[in-house]
Amino acid sequence: MSYTIEKREKGYLLFSINRSEKRNAINYEVMKGLREAVKRAADSDIKALVITGEGSQAFCSGGDLSVFHLLHTKEEAYSMLSTMANILYSLLTLPIPTIALINGTVVGGGCELAAACDFRLARKGIKAGFIQGKQAITTGWGGGSILAEKLPAESTMKLLMEAELQTAEELKKVGFFNVLFENDPLEVCETFIEKMVTTDISVLSSYKRVWTRKWEETKLRERIEEEVKNCSLLWESDAHHEYVNSFIRKSGETPQK
Repeated sequence: MSYTIEKREKGYLLFSINRSEKRNAINYEVMKGLREAVKRAADSDIKALVITGEGSQAFCSGGDLSVFHLLHTKEEAYSMLSTMANILYSLLTLPIPTIALINGTVVGGGCELAAACDFRLARKGIKAGFIQGKQAITTGWGGGSILAEKLPAESTMKLLMEAELQTAEELKKVGFFNVLFENDPLEVCETFIEKMVTTDISVLSSYKRVWTRKWEETKLRERIEEEVKNCSLLWESDAHHEYVNSFIRKSGETPQK
């Protein structure tokens, strides 16, 4: 299976993308797994949801273009993009703490997934970037709008518009990464959430609601929808299809969004 969902002894749910041979790229099965993990975390006594990727090479390399290259029109792209955007908004507004445990490189849609989490813990020395602009598209899962809620405008614009890989250290300076680690990822994560998971779940939910109300008032969901529509239009452009076709032709490369 492309993913695992495990309830850990310390009271959190661990979701792992198990596609290390594809640099943990997201396909439809992983999307289904993310939806299931969010639902399980919301409907139980779980105190936190941790998302990670298999191995140490990649946290998530975005959408798997070996699958999504079949999407040609804006309508076809919109169906996939809006589905994932809905999943990420559910993750963003989950009434418990959420943590992206970033064990390796994270690019494109992987950064959007990380942005939707409350906290991002990253291994020292990795690189990460919202590289969608290099592919003649924008963020399409809501990540740009979410990032704009979490970082200052100038930092968000620079990361999105330059579309370059950044070092973990650079991303910690601008506030995208909260913690950099060198040791065992799960041990680091459990230490980070140790005090949170001893707090009563009703308190965690009440505090999370502070931010959810803010996002509702600023119409974040509507802004994400506009982002999805815009990316759908760019997706069917000749420039994007040329990039995808060139990428698919490259032997040994893992397709990414």
